[in-house]
Order: sequence, then C-alpha cells, then structure tokens
Amino acid sequence: MKSARLKQAWALVIACVAAGGVFGSDAKPVPTLHVTDLFRPHIDPDDHWDLATQYALACQGRVDLRGVMIDHPNAGWAKAPDIGAVAQMNHISGKAVPVVVGSPRVPSAEEMKAGTADLAGVHAFLELMRQSPRPVVIHVVGSCRDVALAARLEPGLFARRCAAIYLNAGSGTPDPAKARQREYNVALDPASYAAMFDLPCPVYWLPCFEVVSSTPAEGHHVATYGSYYPFRQSEILPYLSARVQNYFMAMYGGGKSADGLWLQQLAAPKDPGALAAQGSRDRYMWCTAGFLHAAGLTVTTSGAIVPLKSAREEAFAFEPIRVTCSAGGITGWSKDPRSRNRFILRVTDVERYPSAMTSALKSLLTQLP
Repeated sequence: MKSARLKQAWALVIACVAAGGVFGSDAKPVPTLHVTDLFRPHIDPDDHWDLATQYALACQGRVDLRGVMIDHPNAGWAKAPDIGAVAQMNHISGKAVPVVVGSPRVPSAEEMKAGTADLAGVHAFLELMRQSPRPVVIHVVGSCRDVALAARLEPGLFARRCAAIYLNAGSGTPDPAKARQREYNVALDPASYAAMFDLPCPVYWLPCFEVVSSTPAEGHHVATYGSYYPFRQSEILPYLSARVQNYFMAMYGGGKSADGLWLQQLAAPKDPGALAAQGSRDRYMWCTAGFLHAAGLTVTTSGAIVPLKSAREEAFAFEPIRVTCSAGGITGWSKDPRSRNRFILRVTDVERYPSAMTSALKSLLTQLP
C-alpha cells in the first residue's frame, strides 16, 4: 500500500475529485457497482427501492451499472440473495447487469492467501472492477464485508480502479459516546465497516441516522447528519408502470405468482386492493442522496433533480471531514475544509428534506418503463 505506484494512483484520484472530474460527466455515465443486502423474504424493503433507483439512473444514462453484489445471508436465516429481483430489473430496463453473492464469513489470512470458494463472489467483483472502462464508484448499502475483503485481496487494483465509496452505514453524531449505539449495517461486521475509512479512495459517508435510537419505541428522526427520510408509499406506487408496480408487489408478497417465477410476476394482473393496502404504509429510505450525487446530481429543497454544477438551495450536501473509526465500529469526526477524500452527508434543511427526497425518488422511478 506504500509503493510509489499506489501513492501516485491515490494522488491522481484525489486530484480528479478536487477538479470535479470523476463524477457526473455529461458525456459518459458513471461506472457503478452496487453492494446490497437484498434478500427474499426481505429484511427491509428499502433495498428493493434502492435497486430500482440505480436502474432508473442507468436507464437515463447517468450511471453504467456494472454489477450487483448481494451479501451472503447469515447462518440460520431463512432468506436467500434476491437474484430474481435483479433479473426483474434487467428485464424491465432491457439491461444485463451481472449479479454475484458475497462471502459468508471473513476468511483467515492463510485462506485469503490460498484462496477459498467462499471468496468466489469477491473475486468476481474484482473482475468487474478490472473490466470497467474507467474507475468505478461503489455504493455500499448493506454489510461492508465484501468490499473490505476485495481491498485486502488486491489493494493495488482497488487503489487504481475505485473512484469512490458511498458508504451508507453508521451514525453521524460527532460524539463517540453517542456513536456507541451501533447502527444495523455497522453491527453486521464492525471491523469491515472500520476498514472503509482506511481505503485508498474518497469515501462519501452517509450515516443512516445522526443518533441511533437505543430502543425501538424512540423511533427514527430526520436530522442534519443522517440520511434517513420517510414517505407514504401512495405518493409513488400508483404512478409507476405496471411492471414496476408488480416488481414491488411481488417483493411485498402481493403478487399471485409463485415465488421464484420472477418473469411471470412482472406480467401478473394488477391487484388494486393489495396495491392500495401497501400504499397506505410508510416506507423508510436512506441511500437516495448518494446515488444521485455519484451521478453528478443533487436535489433542491423543492424536490427538483438538478446537476451538481448548477445546484442552488440543495436539500443535502457533502461536507469535508476528518474521521476515525475503531475496530468496534465507533466513529469520531470533525470538520476539515482541507479534506479531499473524506466527506459526510449534511442535510441542509431538515424540515424540507423528506418531501424533497420523496419528489426526487418519484421523478426517478416513474421513468422506468
């Protein structure tokens, strides 16, 4: 990691980011890898909404979605990586995005050196990085394990071929004492989460909450240093195409086709009652701002999606910081205007952020065919 070659690669990446030359090119879509805990049955439906958002940006030519990496389910879980959801989105969008599955564990150093079947998905992920015409942006919306393993296996490749990480995990409080309540994605693999902050690439950190609730009864709160926002699903679901509605309803269990028949699920007749029932429920989201920012876009406080270079009155911004993270996943950070490689999401208008992001999400998803 200390070789002259790697230092040179790292310096080039920082220079490109500082010059605004990595993301959001008007001429070329941003090469993107999406790392997610996308399961069926779902853990949280936000992962399926996130996947649809990435495909919507790909359909607009904003991103070049090069691959999807799905976390390996924990031992004992009656869940499987939802490869069918990726197949559905490929069919809807007319794309052929590959999907791989991550490692069920962190192998020992000896196993890492010798190779193990558990790392097959991680090696495939690295190959997707090699094949990309330009360095890739990686969105981590689940466990950090597989990205950390990829960086350990081939640090040189990672330094050369990773343009940036968008890290959706953790709590944004600058107070380490309050940060001790670990957010869900952090708790999946705290050491791998900590490793994200040592990667040789820019890290755009989107803490899920500013402070994680210590009890479920406290609920979630929109805050300055947290990406969370809620919306009522009736604000978006009724306006989607029939196939996209069926994509969501099959995930929610509202489709009449048998599980696994992903193609038939997309063509199933609409169930207005099930759609209305689901629409009456709230949905919680976290990752939308990072997807847009990586594509060179942002959202105004009125909900319009606009290019970063012409943004005014943004609903969110990324602030340069200095950050540390213990092996246990406890962060501490401070503002640092000189930073060119570590940034934190800042919600600029807490009151208007949820409605702005909901409008942006609707604008994106209604463009899927």
